[in-house]
Amino acid sequence: MKLSVIGCGYLGAVHAAAMAELGHEVVGVDVDPVKIEQLRAGRAPFFEPGLPEVLASAGASGRLRFTTELADAADAVVHFVAVGTPQSRDGNAADLRYVDAAIDGLLPLLKDGDLVVGKSTVPVGTARRLAERIAAGGSGARLAWNPEFLREGFAVKDTIEPDRLVYGVDDERDAAVLDEVYATAIAAGTPRIVTDFATAELVKVAANAFLATKISFINAMAEIAEATGADVTRLADAIGHDARIGRRFLNAGVGFGGGCLPKDIRAFTARAEELGRGESVAFLKEVDAINLRRRRRVVELAQEALGGAVFGRKVAVLGVTFKPHSDDVRDSPALDVAVQLKGLGADVVVTDPEGIDNARARHPQLLYSNATDEALRHADLVVLVTEWPEYTGLDPAHVKEIARGSTVIDGRNALDAAAWKAAGWRYVGMGRN
Repeated sequence: MKLSVIGCGYLGAVHAAAMAELGHEVVGVDVDPVKIEQLRAGRAPFFEPGLPEVLASAGASGRLRFTTELADAADAVVHFVAVGTPQSRDGNAADLRYVDAAIDGLLPLLKDGDLVVGKSTVPVGTARRLAERIAAGGSGARLAWNPEFLREGFAVKDTIEPDRLVYGVDDERDAAVLDEVYATAIAAGTPRIVTDFATAELVKVAANAFLATKISFINAMAEIAEATGADVTRLADAIGHDARIGRRFLNAGVGFGGGCLPKDIRAFTARAEELGRGESVAFLKEVDAINLRRRRRVVELAQEALGGAVFGRKVAVLGVTFKPHSDDVRDSPALDVAVQLKGLGADVVVTDPEGIDNARARHPQLLYSNATDEALRHADLVVLVTEWPEYTGLDPAHVKEIARGSTVIDGRNALDAAAWKAAGWRYVGMGRN
């Protein structure tokens, strides 16, 4: 099929490359000429495992091209809208200007039988509004909503082998078109849910809200564990054996971040309040508050470890991205912790395998090092805040030799506490007195 993908950020670039890899003819469109030149050259403009290989393969096939001109998408029959929906500058609601601009740009290009497919995460009610705008254009094109469920670090796999497909449609014919797009996944037995616009929009935000709630729940238990001397990791192991609860994502630590969960739960809350149902998701405000408290807790633990004398002390911060296997520092707990420590007067040295350039662009006041040993050398305190394998696999005896201090704060409860203690470290976990 001939497809277009409007917006070539984390979602769009991966979707375009994966669709071409699956055999479709794809044009990716973005307003950023630098990004487009990188993609044309087969270079990913961000770190995502597997994406460079798929870009090279799809590009070599001749089925994938990138452009800054929306008119180049005119011959496509399915148009995926994958632009960003950031948090508004003046509140918690989602900023839909890029979604609206994409639809406005597509309207003159649409033909009878074309299908516009929303991939962006939007407030419930957006799809209906956009469908009416497309219908008013008189082209005969229609709208479907097909939310994404990608995990950064696994986005290519999640696109080619999704764990579910959700179609929000007004017409069953549109579901048939999407079946053709996703024929490979459907043939492999991927579950397929066909529903209305509102449900498809809610599926994405509800999934993110549930995940955020689960993470903040175990972090709330970590707060209780710290006050009582309990071990939150053993608590999570015990309750995780209950099949109704499950062990996944019951990992206490510095909390969640990134470009999705924080802004999506805030936008969900804002939309519920607009609908007069704010009380239904009022708990999400506490979920957000717990999450932000865990960042402050790491800073408090660092102050305590340094005896309250933070000024001029070297703190090695291991990790700056919001999660491993990504270069994304948007709303990153790790970067937030580093900035707070710097604000207290510490000499903060940050290291990360992939995120340094993005972090430096946002916070040039921090010191950065691409070499882990350099960051650790003569450090008065070591703080792990992103669980990259490079850091969870560190030899504590080696670190002891080059660091000055002897306390490590494990902001992800990802280190082998026994091994670090045996090497002479004072190990401080989250909710692990």
